[in-house]
Amino acid sequence: MTVLVTKVGAVLVAAGIVFAGAGPALAAPRPPGGEAPAAGEAAEVGVAGRGSVRAVPDVMRLGVGVEVRRDKAGEAFAAARAAAARLTDALLAAGVAKEDLRTNDLSLGAEYEKYPRVVGYRATQGVEALVRDLSRADAAVDAVAAAGEEARLTGVTFEISRSQALLRSAREAAYRNALAKARQYAALTGRRVGRVLKLEEEGDGAPPRFAMVAEKGALSPGQGTVTIVVRALYELV
Repeated sequence: MTVLVTKVGAVLVAAGIVFAGAGPALAAPRPPGGEAPAAGEAAEVGVAGRGSVRAVPDVMRLGVGVEVRRDKAGEAFAAARAAAARLTDALLAAGVAKEDLRTNDLSLGAEYEKYPRVVGYRATQGVEALVRDLSRADAAVDAVAAAGEEARLTGVTFEISRSQALLRSAREAAYRNALAKARQYAALTGRRVGRVLKLEEEGDGAPPRFAMVAEKGALSPGQGTVTIVVRALYELV
């Protein structure tokens, strides 16, 4: 929790969530029908600004892998490696670049009928694939299905690769929104906006992820919004 205290004792509390209609922290306000504060009197105003930018995903991330069971540990491990190689070849043939394939899990474990009696061994290997050409999304998923009965599809997400540019645009919009609010409150109290005394960004600014949606029988990402919220404290002069 962030607490901002103005020079005349007003307090602004931000809990990380902005509610519609939340008002600013305004110090030394001008009473209704009264006179503006004296020229030398300290005054500050704290406001929240929100900026949002529409985002359309341009890459798809596939979580895939293989799973095999064999009587012996060595056989299970070798079979998993061979199945993973077939899966990789299928994804490459579907248009996924080699540098966009990454092995993220490899495991080998015993299976028991009743402990400690071992009845076989299970081996798995996971692969993460980044599909940068969304026109190849269906082909990549079909390649996993055609790679054999050992292949597994564990997840599909859509993302944006230009997230930093979107975040910069959202920050600019959030600051403009905060400044416009501060100027309005300054005018209401007969003052002008001066220096920025404090500026904080809420949240981690993480880009959104997008769920897979079916559109006319094909994989398609929806749209999302990148949002930035700032808390600003301005001097009123």
